[in-house]
Amino acid sequence: MDLVVFLPLLIIMGAFMFFASRRQKKAMQATIDLHNSLEIGDQVHTTSGLKATIAGISDDYVDLEIAPGVVTTWMKLAVRDRIVDDADDVDDLDDDAETGAEIVDRPNTKTDS
Repeated sequence: MDLVVFLPLLIIMGAFMFFASRRQKKAMQATIDLHNSLEIGDQVHTTSGLKATIAGISDDYVDLEIAPGVVTTWMKLAVRDRIVDDADDVDDLDDDAETGAEIVDRPNTKTDS
């Protein structure tokens, strides 16, 4: 009788652990793919929030230029993400202008009637 009550709990816990580990594996693979695709000249963010440009890459380390002429060495694991250009966003805004969409700035003001 106790097994009948305990079995659904085991199934729910097993499903939760399966989906949690699957999500973690996907995130880890995305991080590995990012680190393998890094190139010199890419702009990146580190896990500590530093914005830098890649000046050199080795197997486990990356040289980041944080200011003109200032290069520091970091572990590749410290690179959180690549900064992408916003050129696509600018193109989208240009497309809106061509279609006649108008952006109007309206301040929040109250009028007394």
